[in-house]
Parts: sequence; C-alpha cells; structure tokens
Amino acid sequence: MPEGPSILLMKESIQKFEGKKVLEASGSAKIDKEILVGKTLKEIKTFGKQTYLVFDNVAVRIHLLMFGSHSVDEQTKPDRQLRLALLFSDGGMYFYTCHVKMVDSEFLAGIDWKADVMSDIWSPKNAEKKLKSHPDMMVCDALMDQDIFSGVGNIIKNEVLFRIGVQPESLLGKIPPKKIKELIKEARNYSFDFLEWKRDFTLKKHWLAHTKKICPKCGQKLIKKQTGLGKRRSFYCETDQELYQ
Repeated sequence: MPEGPSILLMKESIQKFEGKKVLEASGSAKIDKEILVGKTLKEIKTFGKQTYLVFDNVAVRIHLLMFGSHSVDEQTKPDRQLRLALLFSDGGMYFYTCHVKMVDSEFLAGIDWKADVMSDIWSPKNAEKKLKSHPDMMVCDALMDQDIFSGVGNIIKNEVLFRIGVQPESLLGKIPPKKIKELIKEARNYSFDFLEWKRDFTLKKHWLAHTKKICPKCGQKLIKKQTGLGKRRSFYCETDQELYQ
C-alpha cells in the first residue's frame, strides 16, 4: 500500500491540472462522473494515504488501496483496471485499481488535517494527546492508526521503531514519555526521509529493518512477526529494541 510520501509524489505529478476544466470523465468507478464534466479542478489535497480532487461543492476521494496506481497524460493500463480518468485540454490523469468516492465540502471540513504527518499543520501535541488516551494499545497499531499518524504505513512503522529502539508489541502506557516524544518526532522525520529517497529511487537502499534479516547494529538475526490487531509484518531486533509491557 502506498504510504503518505508516495501520495505526495503523486500529487506533484498531477498538480499541473489545478485550475483546469474537466472535458471528459470515464472509468468504472461507481460515481456520477458526468457531474465533473465542465467543472474546474480547484485544488488537490492529500491526507495521509488519500487524495482529494476538489471541485466546487464536491470532491473526489482517491485511495490507492494495496495495488492502486496512476499515470499522467497517457492510459498505461487496460480498461478493466481503470477506475477514473479525467481529461483536460492539456492532458489527463488516470487512476487504476483504486477506490473512488464522491464527498462533499462538509466531509472535507470534518477531516483532522493536523493528523497528517507530512502536513505543514501537523500537530505533535495532538498526536501525543491521542496516544495517551490509548495506554493499552500496541505501539505498532498506534503508528498505523490513520487518525493519529495519517500517512504512516508498514515500512515507516518498522523503520521508526528501529530508529528509536522500541519493539512493536510495546504498550503505549508503558513507554516512557521521552520515548513517546521521540516516536512522534521520528514518525515525521522518517516520512520526509522516505519522500526524498523515493524521489531519488533509493528508498530500499536505506532500509535498516524492513524486510531485513540481520540487525545492522549488533549483527543478530532480526525477528519477523505479524504483530498488533492488524497482524502486519514487523521486523525488529530483540537486542537493540526494548519491549515495554
């Protein structure tokens, strides 16, 4: 599943269409595509793993799910995968194997934009408050909770926990306050590192724990385990990452 930094890169690739009028709309998404024809794309907003194409009084939410993708100016995948295509006078945007939904301005107003770890208005204090309200939650679940760390996915989760030396099954209420602040800080820091490495096509070269077998610090074998309520893959070192329970 694409994580927040990848969604920002997608936004950059389609941002040239802001201020342009939709001439054609097609695809298999079960929305009223005709109401988009003739409307001007006012803004493209991102919230974690979601993208919002904002028009007057309506917005289209794009969620790439596990295997979604997009292309610009040319349809690169077959019609059976095409969920939405919007054509403009100078090109178009195409979204494949994703979830597409119409939302209104009231829905957009209800989003906690401060929860997006890559947003200019990201609020560490809000994140800390939410974490304190879930003392029995595993830290691996907390990092993947999009209401707390919108945009964080499994790669970022594993790398952040390795950076701060905390095992994924640690309970939030048992983690020292100093480590909680470190967790919040690194969730944002690593997301921006991810963005730059992804832009340079070097992301995997920088992984220290995710999908790795040997700890780069102590040389011991890393643990690979499905953790948390979501049963997502975790890679961690029992020596260099502490378990707080």
